[in-house]
Amino acid sequence: MSTKTFVIRHELPEDYRAVETLVRDSFWNVYRPGCSEHYVIHVLRNDPAFIPELDFVMEQDGRLIGQNMFMKTVIEADAGNAVDVLTMGPICIANDLKRQGYGKILLDYSLKEAAALGYGAVLFEGNIDFYSTCGFDYARKFGIRYHDLPEGADDSFFLCRELVPGYLAGVTGVYQTPQGYYVDDADVEAFDREFPPKQKLKLPGQLFQ
Repeated sequence: MSTKTFVIRHELPEDYRAVETLVRDSFWNVYRPGCSEHYVIHVLRNDPAFIPELDFVMEQDGRLIGQNMFMKTVIEADAGNAVDVLTMGPICIANDLKRQGYGKILLDYSLKEAAALGYGAVLFEGNIDFYSTCGFDYARKFGIRYHDLPEGADDSFFLCRELVPGYLAGVTGVYQTPQGYYVDDADVEAFDREFPPKQKLKLPGQLFQ
């Protein structure tokens, strides 16, 4: 996909460090002091669940300004079978271009490509205020529960979108986050030392401190 101002294309190996830097800058001090997302994406590229055909970057005038990626995972259905689905992210847009519509364009394009490859649904953790504009709803409305979440706990972060209408009809069960997303803090710290130093701050609203 291209316009006069940007191009969306597949990530290439020569993009890796620039993408990791973009992700680091975008997530730094957002959910915790510092961040781990740049290491997560570094690890996920070598995970068996990673989908290279759904690994995208957004480029403007030769500068990488956005990225998104998808992973294969499953819903462990109450009926005893496993239902193949996707999860997504990290996804980000450069800090100076946020809230200008680029994220929605990138996400809409990514979801269209995932649907074209035959994938049936995407589940992930996100903010409904933004992602509802791209067709996502609370996963609970589809009968899908988040793994390890106690009954009655807040699940408003857990979102779902069917790419194939009716794909989750009649399905109830537990979504499983791919193991590649779970990284060791010591490994994150070691990887982060490869980048220019940034100040870690404890800020209001962070999920982890």
